[in-house]
Amino acid sequence: MTSRLRSISPVEEDRLYFRQLLSGRDFAGGDMMARQMVNFVYLIGDRETGEAVVVDPAYDPEGIVALAEADGMRLTGVLATHYHPDHVGGSMMQFSITGVAELLELVSVPVHVQADEARYVAMTTGLEDDDLCLHSSGDVLSVGAVDIEMIHTPGHTPGSQCFLTNGRLVAGDTLFLEGCGRTDLPGSDPAAMYESLTQRLARVPDTATLYPGHLYSPQPSASMGETRSTNYVFMPRSAEQWLAMFGG
Repeated sequence: MTSRLRSISPVEEDRLYFRQLLSGRDFAGGDMMARQMVNFVYLIGDRETGEAVVVDPAYDPEGIVALAEADGMRLTGVLATHYHPDHVGGSMMQFSITGVAELLELVSVPVHVQADEARYVAMTTGLEDDDLCLHSSGDVLSVGAVDIEMIHTPGHTPGSQCFLTNGRLVAGDTLFLEGCGRTDLPGSDPAAMYESLTQRLARVPDTATLYPGHLYSPQPSASMGETRSTNYVFMPRSAEQWLAMFGG
C-alpha cells in the first residue's frame, strides 16, 4: 500500500466498502466513556480485493477488527485524523483508552498520519517512529482500487487531516454537521481552522457527504452543501469576523 500525489479517481459504488461505526453502540458497548464520547470509526476499502483501512480505531480495537473480518475484509492500514486519545487511544481525563497501539498487536499495519501530527501521535499512543507513515496534504492512499486523498486541515490540532474518497469526506474533528472542533486546546489555532474550513476544504464539492468524527447532531452525516448553508461556523464572511466569534 503506497501513497502518492495524483488526481483521485472514483470506483464503482458496489465495489467501495464504507462503514460508519458509532462507539458505545456498534463496538465498545459496555464502555461508558465510549458511549459518552460518541466517536465515529470508519472502515474504508475495496470489496473486490478485500483490503480495508480503519479511521481512528479507539476504545475497542479487537471489536473493530472483528467487524471488518466479519465483512470479509482484511485491515491493511490505520488512518489517524489527529492525535487526541478518543481517536487513537491513550490517557484522557484520567481514563486509559485503548486504540492504535493495541490494534497493532492484532494486525501489523502502518499508521498514516500528517507529518505535523507525527510526534503528538507517538507521544499519545507510545508508538515508535517506524510504526508511522508520514504524509503531506494531497497524498493519495490506494486501498485496492479505492483512492483516499489526505487533506491537511490544521486548527483543532496542528496535523489534523480529513479523508476524501468517492464523494465522502471523513472529517474527524475538523468539521461537524453542527460546529467544528475546539480551537482553545493546546496546539489549536483559530486562524488556521478558519483557513482549513474556508480554503483547504473549498475543493470538496457541495455534493460530497460529510462524515464527522463524533455524533454531535441528530443525523450522522449530511451533504457539504447543506452543512455550508446551515452550520454556524460558515456564517462569518471574513477571517476577522470568524476570529471575533471563535477566536476566544
